[in-house]
Amino acid sequence: MDVAEQAFIMIKAEENGVQVMGLTRGQTTKFHHTEKLDKGEVLIVQFTDTTSAMKIRGKASVISSFAQMESDSKA
Repeated sequence: MDVAEQAFIMIKAEENGVQVMGLTRGQTTKFHHTEKLDKGEVLIVQFTDTTSAMKIRGKASVISSFAQMESDSKA
């Protein structure tokens, strides 16, 4: 298991309708999974062989082993 597969990220929705999208690895980047969170819901996600990036749309707290930040984009 490489370091990327050990990286967990916790996302807590600060408003209703926060979207979390997983993007694929490879020659072309594509959306492969989407979750919608309501205020107060928490999602714990992990990078995998398939998932190389995540996009968060809406107001959310994002916590990883590297940093803690706030997303404030419009849902």
